[in-house]
Amino acid sequence: MNASSYAIFFTVALAHFLALLSPGPDFLLIVKSAIKNGSRKSTGIAAGISSANALYIALCIIGVGSVLASSIKIMIALKIMGGLFLVYLAIQALRAKKRDYNELMLADHSEAPVTASWAREFSTGFISGISNPKNLLFYLGLFSLVLTRDVGLPFKIFLGLWMTGMVFLWDAAIIYILSANRVRRKFARFAYYLDKITGAVLGMIGVTIVKSAIAK
Repeated sequence: MNASSYAIFFTVALAHFLALLSPGPDFLLIVKSAIKNGSRKSTGIAAGISSANALYIALCIIGVGSVLASSIKIMIALKIMGGLFLVYLAIQALRAKKRDYNELMLADHSEAPVTASWAREFSTGFISGISNPKNLLFYLGLFSLVLTRDVGLPFKIFLGLWMTGMVFLWDAAIIYILSANRVRRKFARFAYYLDKITGAVLGMIGVTIVKSAIAK
């Protein structure tokens, strides 16, 4: 990879990882599954969510990419939309109040254990990930940086595999770490400040994407 490719990879990988750090619906689903079903079966949730993410990433690389290649106007419009969505996520994170994070402390070991197979947890995770259109818009925002004629398909596929792997590894880590009540409660207090940092960085990236699109 040349210097430009390294810069693109670092930008996309950083934004994606910061987004993973921000607690959302999938995060709550993962924590509750880990508490009720144990870490082994709950990895199905992680696999399902990462598979849904992989599908959206593939759509961005193949489907959206072919459209962008045929129209500069569409490329610019989608870049603006993707950048604005990242800014929207940033505003939501920056406006969130501390009480909004209390849900992270709801699940505990006092709940009755639920027997669920790995396959059932996989289905739950996949449905959760695929039913959230924000995932597609988020990846579209990120891939708007690399969906150009100057960037080859192998590099885009590499980015897709990287992000899919990171989603699974991060979710699996959450399952094993946050299954303990004590750790989860401490994270709930820390998540508020982490979300602020994440929002600020995503906002800057979003503004950069919009400015670059308008400049063209």
